[in-house]
Amino acid sequence: MTEPIILAVDLGTSSMKVALITVSGKVLGWEAEPLSLIHTPDGGVEQAPDEWWSAFLSAAKRLVTKNQESASLIRAVCCSTQGEGTIPVDRNGNALSNCILWMDMRGAPFLKKQLGGLINIDGADVFKVLRFVNLTGGMPNLAGKDPAGHMLFIRDTQPEIYSKTHKFLNVLDYMNLRLTGEFAASFDSIVTSWVTDNRNPNDLRYNDGLISMLGIERAKLPDVVPCSAVVGNLKADVANALGLSSAIKVVAGSIDNTAAAIGSGAVEDYQAHLYIGTSSWITAHVPFKKTDVASSLASIPCAVPNKYLLTALQATAGGNLTFLRDNIIYHKDELLQEADVPDIFKVLDQITARVPAGANGVIYTPWIWGERAPVEDKTIRAGLYNLSLNNTREDIIRAFLEGIALNTKWLMTPVEKFLGRKVDSINIVGGGAQSDVWCQIFADVMNVEIKQVNEPVYANARGAAWIGAVGLGEIKFEDVSKLVVFKKTYSPNQSNRTLYNERFEIFKSIYKQMKGVYKKLNS
Repeated sequence: MTEPIILAVDLGTSSMKVALITVSGKVLGWEAEPLSLIHTPDGGVEQAPDEWWSAFLSAAKRLVTKNQESASLIRAVCCSTQGEGTIPVDRNGNALSNCILWMDMRGAPFLKKQLGGLINIDGADVFKVLRFVNLTGGMPNLAGKDPAGHMLFIRDTQPEIYSKTHKFLNVLDYMNLRLTGEFAASFDSIVTSWVTDNRNPNDLRYNDGLISMLGIERAKLPDVVPCSAVVGNLKADVANALGLSSAIKVVAGSIDNTAAAIGSGAVEDYQAHLYIGTSSWITAHVPFKKTDVASSLASIPCAVPNKYLLTALQATAGGNLTFLRDNIIYHKDELLQEADVPDIFKVLDQITARVPAGANGVIYTPWIWGERAPVEDKTIRAGLYNLSLNNTREDIIRAFLEGIALNTKWLMTPVEKFLGRKVDSINIVGGGAQSDVWCQIFADVMNVEIKQVNEPVYANARGAAWIGAVGLGEIKFEDVSKLVVFKKTYSPNQSNRTLYNERFEIFKSIYKQMKGVYKKLNS
């Protein structure tokens, strides 16, 4: 084999993954390391950047050692990472604190104080909101979940760290710093700091007015580069540690939803992809900048030149199944001291397949960590409805899968309105897309064709590899739709239409009826 290879990095919330991937998208090797979450006493959710780096070095060294011949053909490193995390670093690139993650809402009160005015929308001055939306396409998440809130939390509660901060970096930016020694942000990693003028998708620039409005010093923000730009060469000490050449290029890469869109093959205008991982999203590349404030949808800068990426995020999808596994089915207490379940999710598939559509009446609402779209509501929570003595945990398991599909269908109405057309087919990727049963449930519930990308768990890494290949000049983004391979296509089972349409109406009514209760319980 002489085809150039990309060392692709996929840094998610739960694990660090690395892969050797050819420019045509073939995965030659794959290694992973688990990561831990840090829950702080004041309600924060963090991760240790040093743990990311140790996990990367460990997994990448193992990958290179097992694939010596392929490793000799590595031409670039390119990362896909979780987004909306914030790490303050000093001039030497040392992290001054843990990374504040996308689940962390401690910045909310400081953000509302910063953005408040005489006439407010959910705590933000209406004129500031209009300014943000006009220039960026969106605005700071008033629940405090993005870097805008994180930076203010540090500024106002940790002034000693703020004063020492040379740059605030997103997760992707931090990995590139460790790989190259360069401080830089990509077009998509900087978006959720909400301080750039995004009206030209090929030329993002900081806007002094937005920076002033947010109250963060311009000097603490990194320079911005396109996702396919070469940031620099692999640092000599990193190259030596991995047994690689320091001539290897490091391409800027992207955050996870941008990379997954590329890895799914959905690069043409209006072509949608659905990602099912810990969280979930629907995205589609579009030729315009647009915002739907009511449904929390926006098209934002991305990797593909001249395009924006419609991004519709939902808070928790597969995370509900992890909760089901760890806290309900295999919770290690006096009832179950030991559980040998090497692939519990395949077992869940088998169980789900023998339960009829509709889960024998059980409905699950998957808002276990609030919701982001089509409603922005941090107080709503998950719930099981209509349980009776006739139900079993098998019904509950299927209800979990159906509930996440119903929640995704809820999102499709504003997505189709945003796109100005009906979505008939969706490419599906992520860990959840490995489930044939779940793919069929999505097709049935949403009444769309679901195209299951081959090896869907590799979508983020494959997307990073293709961004890296573009950065090297080996391919163009328009080539990606010809390179993607599909495992199977699922058509809706029309015999389930009436049932799932009825359940969908009930699902929406549960939100309307319960949102006030959840607000009282959780605000």
